Amino acid sequence: MKIWAVSNQKGGVGKTTTVVSLAGLLSSRGFRTLVVDLDPHCSLTSYFKMNPDEIELSVYNLFHDTGQKKTNISPVPYIKKTKFDGLSILPASIAIATLDRQVAVLGGMGLVISTALKKVSDDYDYVIIDSPPMLGVLMINALAACQHIIVPTLSEHLALKGLERMIHSLQMVFKSRKTPPDYTIVPTMFDKRTRAARDSLVLLKQRYPKNLWDLVIPVDTKIRDASHQGIPASIINPDSKSVIAYTALLDLLLQREVETKKDLAVI
Repeated sequence: MKIWAVSNQKGGVGKTTTVVSLAGLLSSRGFRTLVVDLDPHCSLTSYFKMNPDEIELSVYNLFHDTGQKKTNISPVPYIKKTKFDGLSILPASIAIATLDRQVAVLGGMGLVISTALKKVSDDYDYVIIDSPPMLGVLMINALAACQHIIVPTLSEHLALKGLERMIHSLQMVFKSRKTPPDYTIVPTMFDKRTRAARDSLVLLKQRYPKNLWDLVIPVDTKIRDASHQGIPASIINPDSKSVIAYTALLDLLLQREVETKKDLAVI
């Protein structure tokens, strides 16, 4: 089972759209796919038409029950199937926003998701985590559990500042790990008509030549239409320009996995 985290410390950069788009593509290719909502905004949960105010069992309960019982708990009771074949979700409720304040009471909670996902490693081929836009116990869980990090960013000045903070956080969090996960920076909602977007993309290429994806996710109103209907764009609009771009991104990520396996086989 491969685990990817989609993360950035700035909101509104397309994290949830990236999670849904990649998950929809993976499940359409026959991969058993699980998405995990660790964002207090609960956008991923809401995308699939689940009400974060009414969910009885969610990722919050997984954290809370693990802390209360001081034991490793299977995530199976908290996972829900979506109406799309091969695609399930570990949803969030609004209570997840209180977790950072409860850490002192519940005890060490940095590896809850990592430990829980190990219990379903035979049930899924891919897990994609939607991270919160701030460094705390939820983002720590996402980063600790994943093998690769996808960092969506807008091509604009303020987003680049947020990206700098995110990369700094990654370096800080993974300082103690011998082999920290690699990360891929993905320019999202790119509008080639604006000079600001074009200039920012040039800066991205200069600052992050090794980690920047060489393509972009373009502005696409069909992404918004898909979100309104609660359907992955890859299912409802498979020929849209954004889906074509996300398909290229997925192909790159899968190819890198193949190359990594070959390198490990040689070692």
